[in-house]
Amino acid sequence: MQEIFTIKNIVIYFIIINLIGFFTMWLDKRKAKKGVWRIPEKTLFIITALGGGIGTIAGMYTFRHKTKKIQFVIGFPLITILEIITIIWFILK
Repeated sequence: MQEIFTIKNIVIYFIIINLIGFFTMWLDKRKAKKGVWRIPEKTLFIITALGGGIGTIAGMYTFRHKTKKIQFVIGFPLITILEIITIIWFILK
């Protein structure tokens, strides 16, 4: 199990999940412009909670998507900050 949770694998995971978050925000914005079926807001929050907060926040402001919805403007950064605090706590423990 220790071979799976190496620093290298953790960094790769965070890069991938943040790219997924960024791409998902782009895709949802694109779908919104076309007026077609959208990505559920719950999915956007799940991606953020899985460690993709930097990507979803970057996508939110890059594509100006969900920036008028307070639950996203506050929720994404709050989840991301809580995750960073948790990671720091585990490292220092």
